[in-house]
This record gives sequence, structure tokens and C-alpha cells, in this order.
Amino acid sequence: MSLTRYLIVLLLTLGLSACASFGRGVAQAFLDKQEAEDTRVCQVWGRPFTGISPYLGDRYGKMKVLMVHGVGDHLPGYSTEFLEKLAKQLGLNALSKRHKNIALTSRQDAGKPLGNLRVSRLADTDRTLELLFYELTWSSITAEQKKMLAYDNSGEHAFRRAEINDLMKQFSNSTGPDPILYLGDSQEEILVSFAQAFCWMAKSDWGDLPNEVSQTCSFNDKSVPEHLQKDHFAFVAHSLGSRIVIDGMQRIAGLVKERNLDFQTALKAKEIPVYMLSNQLPMLQLGSKPPEVSNQHAAYCQPDGAKYSQRIVSKTPIVAFSDPNDLLSYAIPQGFAETYLDSRLCIDVANVNINIASVFDVFGLGKLANPLEAHVGYSSDDRVVALIARGIGHQNTARLVKERCEWIETID
Repeated sequence: MSLTRYLIVLLLTLGLSACASFGRGVAQAFLDKQEAEDTRVCQVWGRPFTGISPYLGDRYGKMKVLMVHGVGDHLPGYSTEFLEKLAKQLGLNALSKRHKNIALTSRQDAGKPLGNLRVSRLADTDRTLELLFYELTWSSITAEQKKMLAYDNSGEHAFRRAEINDLMKQFSNSTGPDPILYLGDSQEEILVSFAQAFCWMAKSDWGDLPNEVSQTCSFNDKSVPEHLQKDHFAFVAHSLGSRIVIDGMQRIAGLVKERNLDFQTALKAKEIPVYMLSNQLPMLQLGSKPPEVSNQHAAYCQPDGAKYSQRIVSKTPIVAFSDPNDLLSYAIPQGFAETYLDSRLCIDVANVNINIASVFDVFGLGKLANPLEAHVGYSSDDRVVALIARGIGHQNTARLVKERCEWIETID
């Protein structure tokens, strides 16, 4: 039984203590009826976007997707459910018989572990469509520092809490410290981990990737600009992962600005969409300075702009998914990207307001949705996966999205 159902049944049982069995029966029937209807909202505001499906059949380049997790402790393989749903939506029914794993480390300190990069190869039956999927697991970087709170999850303290509160406290202890650590000493290591993951994605095809090794990647390798020119790239990020992607791309561009002209030239021609699940950019901007370059979108992103040659990429379309009942998620408000995100990324925003967790009417006592489910359930939601796979606003849009999502096109 989900936490939402548990809470509702608990309330009903307390209110109908004199007729407990009757109350449970009514509650179960009521819940089943509401779940069967599935009236969860899905609204999309923005320009049309294609998703990743149009690029799978490119004869000259590969479609490559990098997933970056957010707060909490993760193990390699955390993206499996999302990947399987994505494969089904894209018609990719062939999977590499093994995953390739690279233990990431820093070029400056080869003995410093910076997480794991797991790569999977997917294709259709005829091998005419292909996807390379990269899963970054960086949480080991902050795990050691979070051990400071381990005592709070021990029997010495846990038994003193109510069961539901204890579950929520464990969730808080696992996830709460990560934004604090990211804004502190761990940020550089996490961004290096992201940079290494992106480097491997940009550098190699499946056959060239190493496996079960600890090895660094260099953007100065001549194969990087070659693959950047022909391949297609996208990021899928959850919660804090959204900030990591934006900060990571700015950091990469700054590091190689003067050392690798071929890399810079190739990157400036790319359009790299970012699908942000449980977007947290507004909250994570609190206490941080605006970027060095802001409020100059036209100058950097229009072909006739005075600083067009100094852009980082051609375009960064952001599709920000947020459940209004997710306590850690925020839509990107109008003007936020222009003021608080680097103008050189040429960002264009689409917002998706979507109920991940079902909303229940508790017999007139009010409406309730499980905030934990609302935060962690994006990657398993079929509508989210279909939007990432096939976009919205064109003929290739998935039937599920056409039937279940409302699209409001934004215009200048």
C-alpha cells in the first residue's frame, strides 16, 4: 500500500472506529474508483519540440543521452525502469548483452574516485535505429560526508519516531544534505564527474568505450570535436541534477575556451536539450550570484548579435517537468532564464505542469497527494517518458501525449 493510501485509510479508520470493517470497505472502494479514473493533469507551455526519436536513424551520427541523478544515494542501474520505458516508446527492442562501466576519476588526481558511468546500447530489430544511453552516478562523492547523520537512522533514535515519520526522516537524511554539500566543497568534484561523463559521451562510439576500468577522458582528444559535429546529444536530469548540468556545461566551456578551438567550434554548433525532472533551478539559485553573462540573449544567440561567436552552444532547449505537489520542484518563471542562467547557453524554456502523484479527495476533508511520490516518480511516468521520446506539437507526438496532455504554444 502506498503512503498516500495508508494515510487516507488511517484517517477513515479513526473517523469510523465504531464501524471499522465498514469504514475500510468504503475507503478501499472509494480509493479504487479514484485511481481507476486517473484524472492527473498534464499541461505543456512552450514551443513545439521533437524529443529524441528523430535522431535515432541518422546514418552518420549516434543519438546519445546522459542521465544525471539528483539528491539521495544512488547505485549504478538506478535508471533501468526509465530506460526500459524509453526503449519501448522508441521501438528499441534490442539491448546490449552487457553494460559498460567506467569508474570516473580526475585528470589532476587519478586516485580520486568520482562516481560511475554506465553505458547501454539499444537498437531496433533491423539495427536501423540506435541509442547510446549514459547513466552518471555521482552520489558516492557526498556519501562519506553524509555518514555524519547515520546515527540518526540507527535504532537508538529511529524507534522513538512514528513509522511514517521515521520513513520521512530517513528520506530527509538521505536527500537534504546534497544541495548543501553541492553548494560547498563537493561542487567541484561533482562538476568534474559530470565533465568526465560528457567527455566520454562526446569522445567515443560503443566499440571504442573501455569497460570495467578507472580511466580519464580528455576534451583535447581529436575524436571529441569529430563526434560533436556528427552525433546528437541530450541530457535527462532529476532535481539537483538540473543544476549540475547547467553549471557543468558552463564549466566545460570555460576550461577549454582557449585550449581547443576545434572543440569550441563544434560545441557552438550543437543544440543540446535538457529534460529536467523535478526541476529545482529557482530554489538552488537562492544565495548564489547571477552568472557572469546574463540578460544578453539576443547578443549571444541571434545570428546577427554582436557576441554570437562567443556563445557556448547553438541552443539549449529546457523542458522543465514539475508536479505542483512535489515540495522540491519548481516551474521556471518568465524571465528567470534571462536573468539567472548564462546567456551563452541560449536557453529556451518549456514548462510541463504534471501530476505525477494522484490527488485524492479525502471525503470532504481536503485533497491529498503523496509529496514523496510526486518527487521521485517522474522517470517512471509514461507521459514524461513519451514527451522525452517524441516531444509535442507535431505529427510524431505519441498518442498518449495527444490524449493526456494539453499543449499551450508560446509565441514571441
